[in-house]
Amino acid sequence: MAGLSLLCGDCGAHLKSVEEAQQHAELTSHSNFSESTEAVLTLVCSTCGKPCRSQTEVDLHKKRTGHEDFIDKTLEEAKPIDLESKPKPETDVDMEAVGEGSSSSQEMVIPEVNKDMLSELEAMGFPTPRATRALHFSGNSTIEGAINWVAEHENDPDIDEMPMVPKSESKPSLTPEEMKFKAQELRERARKKKEEEEKRMEREREKERIRIGKELLEAKRIEEENARKRILELRRLEKEEEKRAREKIRQKLEEDKAERRRKLGLPPEDPTTATPSAPVEEKKPMMLPIKPATKAERMRDCLRSLKQHHKDEDAKVKRAFQTLLTYAGNVAKNPNEEKFRKIRLNNPSFQERVGSLHGGIEFLEICGFEKIENGEFLFLAREKVDLAVLSTAGSELNSAISNPFFGVL
Repeated sequence: MAGLSLLCGDCGAHLKSVEEAQQHAELTSHSNFSESTEAVLTLVCSTCGKPCRSQTEVDLHKKRTGHEDFIDKTLEEAKPIDLESKPKPETDVDMEAVGEGSSSSQEMVIPEVNKDMLSELEAMGFPTPRATRALHFSGNSTIEGAINWVAEHENDPDIDEMPMVPKSESKPSLTPEEMKFKAQELRERARKKKEEEEKRMEREREKERIRIGKELLEAKRIEEENARKRILELRRLEKEEEKRAREKIRQKLEEDKAERRRKLGLPPEDPTTATPSAPVEEKKPMMLPIKPATKAERMRDCLRSLKQHHKDEDAKVKRAFQTLLTYAGNVAKNPNEEKFRKIRLNNPSFQERVGSLHGGIEFLEICGFEKIENGEFLFLAREKVDLAVLSTAGSELNSAISNPFFGVL
């Protein structure tokens, strides 16, 4: 019985014709071919008529199109291999065309691809032209990339034609080391792109936080302004009401005086002879007293100044706030312990944390500390310990530490 296919003894691929075997030998350098009575698998999609030559192609077609029904036409398509067939001899006309074309166009050759990956694809059942085309156009990178290319281009009319490229463009396949280096380069590029995107998003989030902080401060200012206007309006209404009450009392007194003259039989008082009233002294508009700054406001201004003078040293500012909070808390918890109420100014730790920062010593002085012994110590006398002031200091420090926009706007 004549063979129905040619079996490659090196990779196990089944080929339908001598021409396919020749192409396979040129691409893979395999030379061990033999006739086989096993026909090349041919499964045809009953929905679109797409022929598939391996189960892998069937799976890819199902995944891409959703078609499930295939007809096995292996026996119908099987034809005996004609080992005596030779290429069609070139006619004189063909020779002339070749002679004329060779001078005007470049020589076309089959592109070089990775032979190991080509053998793997052929072992999966892909025809040699299709496998070569997939590897060439997917960049000879991976088997998965070639299979994905086949899935995306399986409906191309020339998918089973051997690709041809100019000889000058035919390049050898990438070595494993080159492929590894290229993959590393792509990963590094993706990592840098991701880092840049994260930095951009962080800048956007920071801008949004600042915008929200400004809006909150503006809303607070508007609310305080409206409250001040309401208080002024209330005072004006109270003054008008008081004025109307005084006028009503004055009219009542005039009516009572006229009634008493009538009962005594006296004539009504002549307005022209009435004792002139004392000149009304023009009242100057009352100015609201300027409210002196409270200790809480002074503490807040002091902490804000410290933050602004060291705006590029957030860690140092936060450590100073926490140290001041520790000093205030120790005195509040242990007011009778002198060691908590006396601080040596030239202490290196104190200088590094508080003393060298603008406003650090001033804040302690607002809390009640005073310089003694020619400025060598800060001391808070026991009788001057004010727990309310220390509590206020703790509240202001906690607010400065927890509010990310403190001293920024």
